[in-house]
Amino acid sequence: MALRQQQELKQLQRLSPLQMQVIKLIELNNVEVEERIKQEIEDNPAIETADIESSKDIDNTEDTGLADELTQDDIILGDYFSEDDIPDYRLNSYMSKSEPDLVEFSYFDDKSLHEYLIEQTGLLNLDENRQIIAEYIIGNIDENGYLQRDLLSISNDLLFQQQMDVTPLQLEDMLYEIQDFDPSGVGARDLQECLLLQLRRKKSSYEVELATKIIEEYFDEFSKKHYDKIIRQMDISQDDLKDVIEEIVSLNPKPGNTLGGNMQTAMNNITPDFIVDSYNNNITIQLNNSNIPNLQLNRNFSEMIKGFNENKTSMSADDKQAMLFMKQKADSAKWFIDAVKQRQNTLQRTMEAIVNIQYDFFLTEDESMLKPMILKDIAERTGFDISTISRVSNSKYVQTNTGIYPLKFFFSEAMQTTDGEDISSREVKMILKESIESENPSKPLTDDLLTKILNEKGYVIARRTVAKYREQLNIPVARLRKKL
Repeated sequence: MALRQQQELKQLQRLSPLQMQVIKLIELNNVEVEERIKQEIEDNPAIETADIESSKDIDNTEDTGLADELTQDDIILGDYFSEDDIPDYRLNSYMSKSEPDLVEFSYFDDKSLHEYLIEQTGLLNLDENRQIIAEYIIGNIDENGYLQRDLLSISNDLLFQQQMDVTPLQLEDMLYEIQDFDPSGVGARDLQECLLLQLRRKKSSYEVELATKIIEEYFDEFSKKHYDKIIRQMDISQDDLKDVIEEIVSLNPKPGNTLGGNMQTAMNNITPDFIVDSYNNNITIQLNNSNIPNLQLNRNFSEMIKGFNENKTSMSADDKQAMLFMKQKADSAKWFIDAVKQRQNTLQRTMEAIVNIQYDFFLTEDESMLKPMILKDIAERTGFDISTISRVSNSKYVQTNTGIYPLKFFFSEAMQTTDGEDISSREVKMILKESIESENPSKPLTDDLLTKILNEKGYVIARRTVAKYREQLNIPVARLRKKL
């Protein structure tokens, strides 16, 4: 086969440094953005925080005229002091008549799970080598609190990366100590071990001892709900087993998720990115930016560049290198300031579009008032890409008059009734959930029966869709819902 050369014309889209900054910042929630801004201020001497008054002064600054050619690039510092570069972080929607009072919120624990566990190693009085081993094990614990790698692999990693010869048995000794840390159940290698760790910390009682024995010896039967077999082999009563089940389901299968708390505790301690207030049929939208500072180009930095520029003809090679370095930092500062401003504008416009569609919900906070809404709907209203809307909706929360909701809560698929009316899939899920909650626990409803119930209520839905919604609600199949 002969080889041929041919030319091919391709159109490639390259993102500018500003676009890349915006994309990265949009993905972050408020707490993460605050940390990112602090880091940028530390890393870049050309950027600093500004109070409102100094921002006004900069707004009135005339173009400094520092536009002389050093290399092929121009340094136009007047651009850095234009009106557009002064971020207005307190953006209100067109519906807002006055700025609502901001409520102070605490983020759920200012430490990550890993930091929290490493902090507890201080109670063990470890020597330097054992501290490294402990931190290495902790580094392999995932966000749910489980050890994700086997001890032999960790032993090999320590040998190759730290030149430490540590046997799996020695690692297990350290793991046992870490498993005594809070939250209870952390450091487990599987669900069975996680539940046992929590049971062993409970006050001794007949139910706890029975639960421990069942998880140790009959875990497979228990997980498959083969209750008759457990009752027969352990020679216990149905009432005993009911008490044991109640004891076990009170345990946390993912201890790392909320550092030992439950989901409600976590939600109560989340810092919202938006505040939507409803009063007298009026809705206001506020970005929760109380801890995000105004940013500006460092004044001393700009004066130094101006001085260099005025003496360009007598500049040495070193001076020119310094000037180029300062230009790069100034460019980076401008891109970052613009990116923060664009992030805030993107979030604001996205939230406004969501409120427009879900206006009735924000007035009433009645979940049945939620309308079908997908990412494309918001993209069309805002003019942003669907990928941008997806980034905004990830890891963002909104506080309303009665609670805090993840932004994803407001998105749902559209379905139709037998009358052809569009409804939200959320409405179907609510009915599905209510049907399951009211079912006979000894004869739980199968997906076929649930489909029949929904069809009889006028919802056009297939069995596979019912199964999908049930899974999205984290509800197991009928066989696993069966109770005595």
